[in-house]
Amino acid sequence: MNMEVVFPLILFLMIIFAAGLYATKYVTSSESFIQEYFLGSRQLGGFVLAMTMIATYGSASSFLGGPGAAYKYGLAWVLLAMSQVVTGYFILMVLGKKFAIMARKYHAVTLTDYLKSRYQSNSVSIISALSIIIFLFSAMTAQWVGGARLIESVVGVSYHTALVIFAVSVLVYVIIGGFRAVAITDAIQGMIMLGGTIILVVAAVVAGGGVDAIMSDLRNENPNLLSPYGSDLSLTPLYLSSFWILVGVGVVGLPQVSVRAMSYKNARAMHRAIIIGTIVVGVIMLGMHLAGVFARAIIPGITTYDTVMPELTLTILPPWAAGIVLAAPMAAIMSTVDSLLLLVSSAIVKDLYLTYLNPKASVRTVKYSSFAVTALIGIAVCFLAIQPPDLLIWLNLFSFGGLEAVFIWPIVLGLYWKRANKYGALSSMVIGMISYIYFHLYLPDPLGMHTVVLPIFISLIVFVIVSLTMKEEQPSF
Repeated sequence: MNMEVVFPLILFLMIIFAAGLYATKYVTSSESFIQEYFLGSRQLGGFVLAMTMIATYGSASSFLGGPGAAYKYGLAWVLLAMSQVVTGYFILMVLGKKFAIMARKYHAVTLTDYLKSRYQSNSVSIISALSIIIFLFSAMTAQWVGGARLIESVVGVSYHTALVIFAVSVLVYVIIGGFRAVAITDAIQGMIMLGGTIILVVAAVVAGGGVDAIMSDLRNENPNLLSPYGSDLSLTPLYLSSFWILVGVGVVGLPQVSVRAMSYKNARAMHRAIIIGTIVVGVIMLGMHLAGVFARAIIPGITTYDTVMPELTLTILPPWAAGIVLAAPMAAIMSTVDSLLLLVSSAIVKDLYLTYLNPKASVRTVKYSSFAVTALIGIAVCFLAIQPPDLLIWLNLFSFGGLEAVFIWPIVLGLYWKRANKYGALSSMVIGMISYIYFHLYLPDPLGMHTVVLPIFISLIVFVIVSLTMKEEQPSF
């Protein structure tokens, strides 16, 4: 174990724990435990809002799986990854003011709260909560694997020991601090992610002898690494374009990201977050994925692609600098998994237990139920992560696609189409989920596009037809 590498990571964890303890005073003093624990009392400013969106969206896929895929496929994966630059813009411009206004009108704390109030349907609420639980377990498993892989690479312990260390680290500050702890730590982690990205990509260019030398080495190994279609020419134009839906405009359907549009303080904070978020996402996505491509010229022969980023860092940087840079993927992973933990916990405690099983539960009961459920979810995900996949990015993208197929139209059309009703929403959610799972299992990447595309369009058609056919009295806006 190289303590020069490990020390910056330990310091990072200490800062995160301190932020969690700081946020605890809000949880214990807030008049509304639910509002504070799951939404930070809707008091996020522009900078924190931007950073918490970036940190939630930038995950193990962005810092481990993404660079690993770029190492495998070449510059084509960098092109694909850049479709994510628009995420913050679309989330806050499409949802933004309208979503925040409606959420406050309905006193909605979670996405499921909003959907239940908008469509006046318990069935929509239950399907929403179950979808979040099902698909986010997949996403959380990817983050647990990523965190464990990183600790394994840096500290030198076994994968399973690293898994336990990571799980305990995340659970402690999420359980004690809730959403405000997540938002504060996300702001810290977002800055670390940005700084780590810049340091790594600059160091990679220097280590590779300059961009021209790196490109020459890649061309000599496989000219297709420099093509827009990938090292094996499998990334067709249609497939690349479909990622603009999966990781671009489609992210408005991700509950873990859309809930951020409920939590900002005012319109000024939202506009500031759009500018900051777009710039920072662009730098991180471009830098990290370019570093993955450059790594192929610097350290060829890696077969476990999720280890590319830590191996590159440890190879080209002095130990103390490597520790600082490796805090970036740790920040990305922890900031994503804390938000996912809180979202699944809210789906179980707020959307199912408090709404249907025990509506008269005391504040004390809700508080300790939230703590216990969050802990149990973390333990359950640990067991799911015991046998990790070869490339975790596919596990994360599976979760993205499933959530988008279920939620994108009930959210967007619920805001902007007055004739949208509970029948259309429920039909769209069920068909979206079933068709996505069917295509994923039996007809993956239909018509050369990512699996998510057809289910999203099918669920749109179903939503519109059923809403027009099954008319009901419309809610006032």
